[in-house]
Amino acid sequence: MHPDAPSARRPGRCWTIRVVGHRDRTASVTCSSACVMPPRSRDIAALRRFAEAHAAAHARAAAVHHDAACWCRRERCALHEGTRVACAGTVVLVLRHDPAVGQVWTLSEVCAACAALLPHARVLSRAAPPPPRGPGPGALTGKGAETAQGAGPGTGPGPGRPAPSGPAAPTVGPPRLVPGGFSAPSTGVGAGPERSGARRRGPGGRRGRPPGA
Repeated sequence: MHPDAPSARRPGRCWTIRVVGHRDRTASVTCSSACVMPPRSRDIAALRRFAEAHAAAHARAAAVHHDAACWCRRERCALHEGTRVACAGTVVLVLRHDPAVGQVWTLSEVCAACAALLPHARVLSRAAPPPPRGPGPGALTGKGAETAQGAGPGTGPGPGRPAPSGPAAPTVGPPRLVPGGFSAPSTGVGAGPERSGARRRGPGGRRGRPPGA
């Protein structure tokens, strides 16, 4: 069961990629994240292919959080409101796309119970189990405790160097480019795949020009 307390789980994530039409018979692709999108174009098919590839890129870059709250429950289970279900099971990343509409792609972190009820949805990935917790400060026994107690000054970092007060800070490498118009961090904590990156080429294959131009 997924607890209701906001502090128990981190908020579930959701990305929505949409092809939007305009009065001049052109269309554009939008993303709910701060991503770089191609310019307007009259080639609707090319824009749809880009939107599908962009959603797939988000799915590849997003590691499913095992402690994420169900996005469907946050929306009050509006997509399957006719079926009552209690959120349960592992957290999964689902892609919702109605081929009859053909212009909206939605990625979201939901529980397995809701994922089975969502229309036009398929599971792309599942959350890995949480890492096991390490032993506490007083959990050393036997030989390990004797080794810790027998450690003398010669086992420290060296003369004139202070002992470290805590774990080393994680290093963040350069961002890796992800197909679809955005970049994702290679390492580090707190940065998500929804950060915008360098400008990529549009669906037409030429920089700065709409496809078919």
